[in-house]
Amino acid sequence: MRETLTVSSRGQITLPAVLRKRLGITAGGVVIAEEGQGTIILKPAVVMEVDTYSDQDIAAWDAEDHLPAKEREAILKRFRDKP
Repeated sequence: MRETLTVSSRGQITLPAVLRKRLGITAGGVVIAEEGQGTIILKPAVVMEVDTYSDQDIAAWDAEDHLPAKEREAILKRFRDKP
């Protein structure tokens, strides 16, 4: 599909409804714009929330997950003995 779009004085374009519907782009949706060799490529995007964790958080989780040597060995033995 090839469309001619007009850029507004604010640098905005309107994507045709048919194209938005086909690509699943809804109001408030996010797209990625890539430039390459004199072209602009628009792609639908997904925004995902990313959490960051401190070294202290990770150390606390490691400590909580610590298994006594006997229990760890018993679990590993069960995996080794599986057919």
